[in-house]
Amino acid sequence: MVGRKSKWGMTIRYTLTTLILLVMIYPFIYLVLNSFAAWDQVDRKIIPTAFTTRSWSWLFGNATVAAPAPWIHAFINTIIVATIATGLMLLFAIMVGYALAKVKFKGKMFVNNVILFQMFFPAIILLIPQFLMVTNVGLLDTYAGMIIPTMMSMWAIFMYTNFFKAIPDTLIEAAKLDGASDLKILFRVVLPMSKSISTVIFLFLFTDRWTNLLWDLIVTKSDATVTLNVLISQMFGPYATYPGPMYAASVVLTLPLIILFLFFSKKFQEGMQFTLK
Repeated sequence: MVGRKSKWGMTIRYTLTTLILLVMIYPFIYLVLNSFAAWDQVDRKIIPTAFTTRSWSWLFGNATVAAPAPWIHAFINTIIVATIATGLMLLFAIMVGYALAKVKFKGKMFVNNVILFQMFFPAIILLIPQFLMVTNVGLLDTYAGMIIPTMMSMWAIFMYTNFFKAIPDTLIEAAKLDGASDLKILFRVVLPMSKSISTVIFLFLFTDRWTNLLWDLIVTKSDATVTLNVLISQMFGPYATYPGPMYAASVVLTLPLIILFLFFSKKFQEGMQFTLK
């Protein structure tokens, strides 16, 4: 009797888990299905019955009614901006976090408090000052204008600081006795121990920068620097009558993030275990 109840309990749990999983992944399934759906069925059926590659061919250069937007170039722009900005955010966060955790210097507590203080303010309040600075130095509509104002993450610094504090000081002191400098200790000793937390921070930073719309929308003024998310937002105007290509473009924007999370899933889980402690 107890065994039968246990089986029923497991069945209910698996059923509920499956239903929740389907609810979570259905928006992406809907996205993919409508990107391949016949144009007369897009957004008209829960599951389309007729499929075509017309939306994808339209998206990448075969538009017959309206001029195609530069999707491939926008995708490359997004990769360039997101990769460089994320790399710089990681570099600054690693170095500042290590200094706050393991290096003694005057004003250390003040710097730490400033970082914590800034984390409580929404980034949007800095939008106008950043835009004015970018405009005044002539970086509007450039890669540098999109990257430089977003290359510092207070959250990443906070995460690395707390992780580096957990590393034993005896390990750092032993490396110093061997003649290693702080930079050598950071990149040869400490950083290899931080792969899991670095994966978590990298994925969150890259996702945030990859999908950043507001800043890119303000800074980009031409097709030369336009990013994929900006291009998709512009489709709601002249391209609003083409929902199929909009879904295809959304798949292009979303797919790299899913691939990254699947590729780093093991390290991501290990890093999340630390962050939840």
